Amino acid sequence: MKTIIDRCRAGKIPDEIKRVAADENVCAKTLAERVAKGTVTVCAGKHRKAAKLLGIGEGLRTKVNANIGTSRDYPTLDAELAKLDAAVEAGADAVMDLSTGGDLRAIRKAIIDRSPVGIGSVCVYEAAVRATESIGQNILAMTPDSMVEAFRIHAEDGVDFITVHAGVTRKVLKLLAANPRVCGIVSRGGTFLAEWVRHHKAENPYFERFDDILELARKYEVTLSLGDGMRPGALADANDPAQLGEMKVLAGLAKRAREAGVQVMIEGPGHMPLNTIVEHVKMQKKLCKGAPFYVLGPLVTDVAPGYDHITSAIGGAIASAAGADFLCYVTPSEHLSLPGPEEVRTGVIAARIAAHAGDIAKGIPGASDWDRSFSERRRKRDWPAQLSQCIDPIAAKRLRERGKPADEEVCSMCGKFCVFRLQDELD
Repeated sequence: MKTIIDRCRAGKIPDEIKRVAADENVCAKTLAERVAKGTVTVCAGKHRKAAKLLGIGEGLRTKVNANIGTSRDYPTLDAELAKLDAAVEAGADAVMDLSTGGDLRAIRKAIIDRSPVGIGSVCVYEAAVRATESIGQNILAMTPDSMVEAFRIHAEDGVDFITVHAGVTRKVLKLLAANPRVCGIVSRGGTFLAEWVRHHKAENPYFERFDDILELARKYEVTLSLGDGMRPGALADANDPAQLGEMKVLAGLAKRAREAGVQVMIEGPGHMPLNTIVEHVKMQKKLCKGAPFYVLGPLVTDVAPGYDHITSAIGGAIASAAGADFLCYVTPSEHLSLPGPEEVRTGVIAARIAAHAGDIAKGIPGASDWDRSFSERRRKRDWPAQLSQCIDPIAAKRLRERGKPADEEVCSMCGKFCVFRLQDELD
């Protein structure tokens, strides 16, 4: 079976490429060349017919992902579908199902069936949950076969991209042991695999059996998202030997994926000081030969629980401007609790603001045109156009109605001293 990369390398322009090119207003031939080179991925799982395909990478708009999913304390499917709807309504480009409670496969399939946008997942969660289902068992009961099988199940169910924590190797864990962290490993998937590797004194199966993963990814046309199991969970842990060592491992795996005709992107931090973000993004791009970069945040301070959608948006804007391609949102609930639909919506909007700011800096076609068009309406005091064209029309309309003045041409802050009306009246 020929994959999307195979067809692009043969000089063809697959329908998936044409759809993304039309949506992004870019040249389909150029897009196909970038997919062939590995600087763009078009996530389009074989067993899924998404209403909107997810294109990530060079020359494309910075995309935003929303994480949803059950926990053992809150395993209700209806709650996750409400979060899915909130994410899509707020403009998320993709949703990842990170469920660990309830009937995982039924939940995943329901989310896949309902979502009009790209769907991602984390296969090791499935393997870990299955390993704990027998009385007295824990995540250490996972086996290499069960981990690979979890990837196959997710691919077969129709997800578009799957996070694989293949970089948590024995060598990387030695770097971590030699350079202790404040917060240790904060990636859940990274923790599962680190504990398994240490206990069994064996190599990470996702690294050791990466060829099996590539074979399945080819079969199901699944994009690999190489997980950052060593992402820092504290500013003090950023850019340490373990994180950078894992990045080098992921760069090598990305090269193998491309050679096998499998689309791939790289995941990144995490908590990171603001002044180190640009250098880190450029380092990843150089090391991984321009592979699409998918970042969580980055969060630029550790001390703002309840407001981490803001700390994340600050870092996300800088990362996007520096070349990051895909932002994973962070909600106000980060570090505190499982988010609800309203927190999901808030997180998506914050990440979209960051992504758009980055796109303006990168010169993505049409990005600055949106701002100019909006500003022209603001200058004319065209309230209906402003409220419909802004990034969050629902919130803007609600605030406008709450403080609407008697004179509807202005806002209630400036009233008769509105600078735009004064210019019109006095010029």
